[in-house]
Amino acid sequence: MSYHEDYALKDPNPLLGEGWRLGGTVSGWRSADKFASTYDLVEQMYYLYVRVVKAKDLQPNPITMSCDPYVEVKLGNYKGTTRHLDRKTNPEWQQVFAFSKERIQSSTLEVFVKYKEMVGRDDYVGKVVFDLNEVPTRVPPDSPLAPQWYRLEDRRGEGKVRGEIMLAVWIGTQADEAFPEAWHSDAASVHEEGVTNIRSKVYVSPKLWYLRVNVIEAQDVQPNVRGRMPEAFVKAQVGNQVLKTKICSAANLNPLWNEDLIFVVAEPFEEQLVLTVEDRESPRKDAVLGKASLPLTLFEKRLDHRPLVQSRWFDMEKFGFGVLEGETRRELRFATRIHLRVCLEGAYHVMDESTMYISDQRPTARQLWKPPIGILEVGMLGAKGLLPMKMKDGRGATDAYCVAKYGQKWVRTRTIVGTFTPNWNEQYTWEVFDPCTVITIGVFDNCHLGSGEQRAKDTRIGKVRIRLSTLETDRVYTQSYPLVVLQPSGVKKMGELQLAVRFTCVSLANMVYLYGQPLLPKMHYLHPFTVNQLDSLRYQAMSTVAARLGRAEPPLRKEVVEYMLDVESHMWSMRRSKSNFLRIMSLLSGTIGMFKWLGDVRHWTNPITTALVHVLLLILIGYPELILPTVFLYMSVVGLWNYRFRSRHPPHMDTKLSWAEAVHPDEMDEEFDTFPTSRPQDMVQMRYDRLRSVAGRIQTVVGDMATQGERLRSLLSWRDPRATFLFILFTLCAAVVLYVAPFRVVALAAGLYTLRHPRFRSKQPSVPSNFFRRLPSRIDSML
Repeated sequence: MSYHEDYALKDPNPLLGEGWRLGGTVSGWRSADKFASTYDLVEQMYYLYVRVVKAKDLQPNPITMSCDPYVEVKLGNYKGTTRHLDRKTNPEWQQVFAFSKERIQSSTLEVFVKYKEMVGRDDYVGKVVFDLNEVPTRVPPDSPLAPQWYRLEDRRGEGKVRGEIMLAVWIGTQADEAFPEAWHSDAASVHEEGVTNIRSKVYVSPKLWYLRVNVIEAQDVQPNVRGRMPEAFVKAQVGNQVLKTKICSAANLNPLWNEDLIFVVAEPFEEQLVLTVEDRESPRKDAVLGKASLPLTLFEKRLDHRPLVQSRWFDMEKFGFGVLEGETRRELRFATRIHLRVCLEGAYHVMDESTMYISDQRPTARQLWKPPIGILEVGMLGAKGLLPMKMKDGRGATDAYCVAKYGQKWVRTRTIVGTFTPNWNEQYTWEVFDPCTVITIGVFDNCHLGSGEQRAKDTRIGKVRIRLSTLETDRVYTQSYPLVVLQPSGVKKMGELQLAVRFTCVSLANMVYLYGQPLLPKMHYLHPFTVNQLDSLRYQAMSTVAARLGRAEPPLRKEVVEYMLDVESHMWSMRRSKSNFLRIMSLLSGTIGMFKWLGDVRHWTNPITTALVHVLLLILIGYPELILPTVFLYMSVVGLWNYRFRSRHPPHMDTKLSWAEAVHPDEMDEEFDTFPTSRPQDMVQMRYDRLRSVAGRIQTVVGDMATQGERLRSLLSWRDPRATFLFILFTLCAAVVLYVAPFRVVALAAGLYTLRHPRFRSKQPSVPSNFFRRLPSRIDSML
């Protein structure tokens, strides 16, 4: 296989849809003839489910008189246990066990009830045995199977003992509601807190708001040092976000600012808005003159651009006395007061990801949402050829799970333990509100399985982005995407991710209508933020989302959220700069090619082509009303012709476009450097000199562009009196000629002159070119 084929998309040909018919007998497992219509984008996987509900009337241990029961579910070589409950004769567990059909070699299921003993072997209480050929099959949307009471048998199964256990046993698939919370036999080596960290979960991003704090003015600001006017400013803090106003230019006791400070806050509102009025007593010392803590629930929510929020005055306490009680607090409760207009902006979309691959464009307020235009369904089939990500028991291992993010909904698949070819076969659905959005799917190695060699962070394996507008509606795309990551040593393929994707359109008219609408809510255009504000707010939004999702169970960890949201995409990278330059050159290649073709026509490289261009020129001059129709007809023909060569699959990570195949090792090491840098001084100096060299070339190109523009402007500026006089004289003559001569004659003469034969041309530059190059610019006035 060639180098480029290894990074290309592949078709794994999975068994979808028709593979969900559960008819007949499968390896001795009885099943019903039904379809699972909601899971038609993944391959079918059979599981034996055992729900252990509770027990009653258990006999205490006759020796210790204790009763600390737990249940052991055994199927062949696989064994799962519930938690043990202290001193419970009627315990309740509510736990589910799932045994994969592919790994089962036994025809009987045994459920044991035992007592936990501190010393020696656990005490046997009783058991229940099931024949797998008699186990019923359940497929959603069937209702859950009702659990039943079973009398416990003795060890030999020859008689009944005291006690009963409530169980439900059935055969199902991964579409079963019990699948996400179940203990799985293929993860039997995971214990304790690691069991929680391997489960599949659906997360929802917190509802984010922009908090706009308009600091208007303050009154009666008293400095700590008498006899001087305060240099006052306001510092506002929400959580770890701190913003400051400018120092009031007018030195008085009633400073005026009228500045907007923007924060990102999340529901439920846990932080407070902390405001302090401070005095710049010296360049290194700021004195706090007053403080106020305001709960975010105090402020109104604004849903449009109309300034309906009323301003309010808030009293501020003298700093240092706010915690005192009794008479002292009442005497010192007022230090100054501040005039604010604060609101929660609901008409903006709080961006936690780059606009280049945004997955959600809806405003914060749900009242402003429009109905969805379609449904996105993604089947995460599995991965192949994953590389070892860590060492376990002296050999390489990978415990992979998949994360997908679209809009406010995050999904996480189950962690498949100890395999380089995990099969998840889990399907998820999202509502689509705009087709020009991107879903991001990442694969990670789980490093929190409760083992002794636990690492701090989950390792990234790779990710895939799919833009919905590149998908045809109602078509299932099944591709194997290369998982490519950048490492300090260069680009590396970590494996392949197999996905099945389908975009279903609910309303074609609404989708077509959206193509003419703004990308973001209208508030982003009526009251836009600056570029620096957007970068800062996006970082704060990402931090807030990562903090909230990290508190879930199991947590979606910060390193996973940051990788999915591309938090480091704004950092400097020589590789990315080269890639963007090549993208620009690729765009200009068509224009450059057109000018090259015109040059060949002008120089009669192909006489037949030049003759045809003369004929076309004569036709367009004779019938000028055909010019615009000809241009648009040509564009439509080109578009229809290119339909034959359209892409049959969604785009994927392109290593050549990313300039990742031939990147210099030092440039890659620079890209992975921390901020601020942690490299030695001599290396930093070398990189700084290299950056100066690149910036110098860019500076030269920008200077040349500025020079050409200044020469064009100097035609009428009389900077060069003689050149301006000659140009004015030329324009007067041209005005007279164009007024007297018909336009068609002038256009024909200009066209024939431009296409004249090379024998009538001079190899010297033309007169207009010579004249333009002699015009002055402002470069000679620069230091």
